[in-house]
Amino acid sequence: MSVLSQFVWSVADTLRGPYQEAEYGSVILPFTVLRRLECVMEPHREAMAEIIGQYPGDQQRRTYLKLKTRTADNAGLNFWTTSNYTLKKALQDPNNLAANLIDYVSGFSSNLDVFKSFDFENVLRTLDARDRLSPVVRHFQGIDLSPETVSNADMGDLFENLIYRFAESANDGAGQFYTPRDVVRLLVDLVYAEDTEALRGRGQVRSIYDPTVGTGGMLTVADEHLHDLNRSASTALFGQEINPRTYAICKADLLIRGQDPTNVRQGDTLVIDRFEDRKFDYVLSNPPFGTDWKAVASEVTAEHDRGGQGRFAPGLPTVGDAAMLFLLHVASKMRDVDENGRGGKAGIVLNGSPLFNGGAGSGPSNIRGHMLENDLVEAIVALPNDMFYNTGISTYLWILSNAKPTERKGTVQLLDASGLGSKLRKSIGSKRVEVAADARAAIVQTFASREESGISKVFENRDFAYWTITVERPLRLRFECTAERIAGVAEHKTIGKISNLVEALGSFGTKPYLNREEFLHDLGKHLRAHLVTLTAAQRKALWQTIGEHDDAADACRYTSGPHKGEIEPDPALRDNENIPFGWGGRPKTHEAAQETIAAYFEAEVKPHVPDAWVDESKTKTGYEIPFAKHFYQYVPPRPLEAIDADLDRVVGEIMKMLREVEA
Repeated sequence: MSVLSQFVWSVADTLRGPYQEAEYGSVILPFTVLRRLECVMEPHREAMAEIIGQYPGDQQRRTYLKLKTRTADNAGLNFWTTSNYTLKKALQDPNNLAANLIDYVSGFSSNLDVFKSFDFENVLRTLDARDRLSPVVRHFQGIDLSPETVSNADMGDLFENLIYRFAESANDGAGQFYTPRDVVRLLVDLVYAEDTEALRGRGQVRSIYDPTVGTGGMLTVADEHLHDLNRSASTALFGQEINPRTYAICKADLLIRGQDPTNVRQGDTLVIDRFEDRKFDYVLSNPPFGTDWKAVASEVTAEHDRGGQGRFAPGLPTVGDAAMLFLLHVASKMRDVDENGRGGKAGIVLNGSPLFNGGAGSGPSNIRGHMLENDLVEAIVALPNDMFYNTGISTYLWILSNAKPTERKGTVQLLDASGLGSKLRKSIGSKRVEVAADARAAIVQTFASREESGISKVFENRDFAYWTITVERPLRLRFECTAERIAGVAEHKTIGKISNLVEALGSFGTKPYLNREEFLHDLGKHLRAHLVTLTAAQRKALWQTIGEHDDAADACRYTSGPHKGEIEPDPALRDNENIPFGWGGRPKTHEAAQETIAAYFEAEVKPHVPDAWVDESKTKTGYEIPFAKHFYQYVPPRPLEAIDADLDRVVGEIMKMLREVEA
């Protein structure tokens, strides 16, 4: 495929000069789409002309054209052109080449509106004005993109490789729209793994949806894999895409495959769900990594605030990373469980942050809690690093289901495939590693079997849940009006300006107080003697400035308010502790919280700080999936003798080089 991609892209040599490198894609992509459409239509031109002449309505033309062109391997054409032109025929009239091509493209059926997204008419006129139209058309007219030569899967590879080249040449987030095929195939195999036998049954109909569809690569692989399992299966492909170019390519590709083109819709999935009234058998997605959602914050927050069954009701991640918003969206689009217990499956590619970012009570933690408490996470697979074209970071495949098999209910399988990558002979951007077919088969088999091993572990959902408790200790203060403390009061930005306050404090002498009430009682006498009046806020600022921690001091107590008489906590000594749901072998339930927290406190905290207590009003439930921790393997440090030997060797080499320089 790289040879074909290079040949298609080689038209850039023709464009160089009048066009900047960043503009190449705006020419190459629509011409590739046009040539593919032309090659698909070529064997059916006579039938197309006959039906167009016989039937005036679009619906009639679509129906009879599909019937006329249907084969055992093809659902038939559902698009056409009323123009007699082809690239070859248009070239025969070089003086009117641009007008001929505009006539050609304008003649396509209304369901093939993709060239508007490319602004193709303007592209043609600009090429003509720059004297590059004729050589570009000749270049594409000579490329065989017929289905017999280039399969739908290979065509998908070509489109996505061209998108990658275009993004790279434009320095526009190369790889943003391109999911490597080895990743797609692994994701699809994992999502289908438990449905393989069911998919082989007769009369199977499945819907497949990608909310970040790009050029449609995931849909293509998922569709072809399903038909490999069952040639008679019927599929309906759906996608939403924000980028107009990739949207156009995807729509054209689905048209060629005989799919309904209205099932590909343009728009920002986070702002508006173009398929709000639908759910699907399979959902696949590779949302862009590390994309913030500042630009759509008002819309997303409004949907979250509505609560109910909205996509984002469980929580909101930090505005700097939209990954978990896409996770929530994907989970919401799985079809409901039917009377036979069959529901939806999903697979999504995510970076590492959704596993652990955000503490208890935060948006990310609440989203993980929603996924785990509703038993939606079936497995998480760690991929090798350097798998993607635009990043080398750690990436994970989340496999979701709302109708898990009995043996998987209440559990999550973690599968570490990070060591199963194979190095590419030649890197493509940041992609240096691939998951080869044998490794993919091993990963899928490990997932399907649920066997535990060095790379596979199965956990209960609530193994990832914990309580965060707030441990308080008494506020114990020593009060002594030393010169240093009085100087601190004098420099205070508010109470330092109060007349006679410094003199009143100086009248205390150096007597230490280990009880706040005693100090405040005597403070009142000294203030009155010096005609100083303080507000409650000023009084508090004063004792906070004079007081310093002393373990020997009495515990301070609230003197007013709802906690009057209770011990006041010291914010400087406040600490948080995370307690796993199943700590000490106890039940992993919300109901066991107080009992487990109390037992943990008595065993792990009280022996070290006897005067501490738990502020139960601040206890929060959190969820995190510490993937790396569960697969960590200790590697002992090198022996000191070996390190010393290496140091001696390096020092010797340095000394030798210095002697050579001196000589």
